[in-house]
Amino acid sequence: MKLIRYFLVFALFTSCGAYVDYDYDKNTNFSEYKTYNYFTDMQSGLSQLDLNRIMNSIDAKMKLLGYTKSETPSFNIDISTAEVTNNSNSNVGVGIGGTGRNVGGGVSIGIPVGGNRAMREIKIEFVDDSKNGTFWQAVTTQSNLGNTPEKREESFDKLIEKVFSKFPPKQK
Repeated sequence: MKLIRYFLVFALFTSCGAYVDYDYDKNTNFSEYKTYNYFTDMQSGLSQLDLNRIMNSIDAKMKLLGYTKSETPSFNIDISTAEVTNNSNSNVGVGIGGTGRNVGGGVSIGIPVGGNRAMREIKIEFVDDSKNGTFWQAVTTQSNLGNTPEKREESFDKLIEKVFSKFPPKQK
């Protein structure tokens, strides 16, 4: 019984995490890039406070990865967001059935559990205008950023850590 409880708690915590989809140009030599900056005309869809928070998180991670923010960057970063609705696929079935010698029947009702959740899709793109444009992209969703500045900052730090966990990509 204890094992089932632990499994349910584990499933609850892991199911709420953000997923990250990655895409990149396989012909890109990522070792060529050492400096970055942000587009000055980004239409991120975030408040200025949240945009500053996510940029600070990215700056800290890029520094750890060995990149330098520069006024003459080798690539620019674009951040955009959109509201998306996550449809609930969970439901509970309630069934009533009966059988007789040659008679059978049943009724089943699907009751939706939860509801649709509003989520924010965040797209981060690395763009080299001198070459082919976008050469790396990550798309993720975030459901709840928190209700205090500290919680929001912590949410962005965790999100960026997950987004950059596979950057730069291992190329064959």
